[in-house]
Amino acid sequence: MVGIRVSQACLLALLMLSAPLSGCFGEDDSDGLVSAADVTITPEVLVGGSFQPVTVAASEDMSVFLPYLVIDEDTGYVANSTVLDLRKGDSVQLSLLAPPRAGLAVALLGEYGRNSWPIRDANESWASWFSDGGHLSADGGAVKRTGNGTGLFNASSTTGGAANIVTLIVERPNAPAYSSDEGGRHSTGLVNGRTTYNYLHHITDETPDPLDLTDGAVGYLNRWAGQGNTAYEAGAVYLMDKLESFGLMVDTQRFEFTDIFGNQNPESYNICGFRYGSEVPNEWMVFGAHFDVAPPANVLLVDPHLTGTRTYGTGVGAYDNSAGTSMVLTVAEAMSGYDTRRTMVFCFWSGEEGGKRGSDYWTDYYVKEDNPDVTVTNYINLDMAGVNWPGGGGAPHGDPATEIDADGYPKDEEVWPMRVYLGPSLDHDVINQPEMVGLTLWIGADAIGVEQQQSVLVGEGFSEDTWKVDDWLERGKPEIVVYEDVTARSDHASFQANLGTVTLGFGGLVDGYWCYHQTCDTLEEMEIWMDTTGKGYGEEHSGTSNLVDSLDIITWWAAYSFFHLDEKPVTNAYL
Repeated sequence: MVGIRVSQACLLALLMLSAPLSGCFGEDDSDGLVSAADVTITPEVLVGGSFQPVTVAASEDMSVFLPYLVIDEDTGYVANSTVLDLRKGDSVQLSLLAPPRAGLAVALLGEYGRNSWPIRDANESWASWFSDGGHLSADGGAVKRTGNGTGLFNASSTTGGAANIVTLIVERPNAPAYSSDEGGRHSTGLVNGRTTYNYLHHITDETPDPLDLTDGAVGYLNRWAGQGNTAYEAGAVYLMDKLESFGLMVDTQRFEFTDIFGNQNPESYNICGFRYGSEVPNEWMVFGAHFDVAPPANVLLVDPHLTGTRTYGTGVGAYDNSAGTSMVLTVAEAMSGYDTRRTMVFCFWSGEEGGKRGSDYWTDYYVKEDNPDVTVTNYINLDMAGVNWPGGGGAPHGDPATEIDADGYPKDEEVWPMRVYLGPSLDHDVINQPEMVGLTLWIGADAIGVEQQQSVLVGEGFSEDTWKVDDWLERGKPEIVVYEDVTARSDHASFQANLGTVTLGFGGLVDGYWCYHQTCDTLEEMEIWMDTTGKGYGEEHSGTSNLVDSLDIITWWAAYSFFHLDEKPVTNAYL
């Protein structure tokens, strides 16, 4: 068996290359190119979303570039691509993660020992790259392999010439336990939306439980941080038990907050699960969501659907932020079984609704004071995710009174966009963190399958106050907006401000959501907003199916980002 040369910086170094791409596509073999007939890749149909054995056999000398996540057998780490150098008669088996939400995969063929390869644009899928005919030019985006053994890829000024292509079909099966209406379309793989939905359903379960003296329900409700709230404490125990069951080392940080009157208030605690890296354990990749929900503001909690008037506070907090909590659990459960170079940390923050107190404490004291040798390389934030494309309806900005019908539900005008926000950023009209923007687009375009939906918002020419809306409208209301967040309203702000960490976050509708910080923030409410049956736009699916779809997109995007950022963190362009 020949050695596998795994790229370490391939996809990150090439992400922002935007020139036309090159290479030779298809099964027809041009003069001088390695013939597609001389390589056999099995299976011909890959299982989307799963690491699986893939065998590459060559009947002539060649190199094969596989631009997908693979497990390097020498190190056990996940790498973002690999090149196989094969002599005539060689056969290599490797473990490859087929993209979970794409229907086609490619392998590029070149002469033995080839170093330079053409690559796709960051915001282009391999399928589009295959069909667009970029093979007619010898110029364009390219990477160059350097070094021996475990190789490195860096941006190159040459593609190395044309390359033949072998295509493979990718199919993602449904779990037999779930129908399409129940989210069966996105119910299998390393991570999946249905698993996230199951966690969300359990945490927000309002079924009465008279034996539960904390909240009287099967789920974990009334998670108001501070004052030693027993309901929050019970939820924290649930999270600790889950993280420990994944094999993670659990650490908690209990802290107090001094209010404006000088009173010391117990702010409950953060819960974090650690899997230490084998290569650079003092570099931490953190994935987090706040577990607390908006507390009542000295008013009676009343469903605004009944009164037509919004108050403040919730007991369930399905959207804000049981959804984000559930995605952290899903990713932690899946990734705890993989060796990583850097330490993975999965955290649930306390006190976000009171002003990001939990993440502020963790970054300012737990990291900077208690662990001064630690560098937090990147942070991924999940807050209010799920009420967005591919479901929803109504205009996502403006006066809520014009966006909500008489029953308090969204008007059927257009879908809500999904938000992918990055930072830190100082300017609304330029890209300050191009490497993270590029990585985000690269993953979204192919693995997540949202090439046609995602668009980068940059407020050039628009006012600082309205640029997101103005640019979104000018770009034709894209379903997924990628932008740098200059306001940082959630826990990612703590990492940006206190540590200078480059962050990536996912979310949906915020202020236009009728049940934001309301007693009606329930799982049922989320499903009502996500239902597209009979609404005249998009594909017709039940609210559950669309919600699972949305959770699947975000959960996979976050998991892919973690694998990439373990191989090569994205550092702050300001520093």
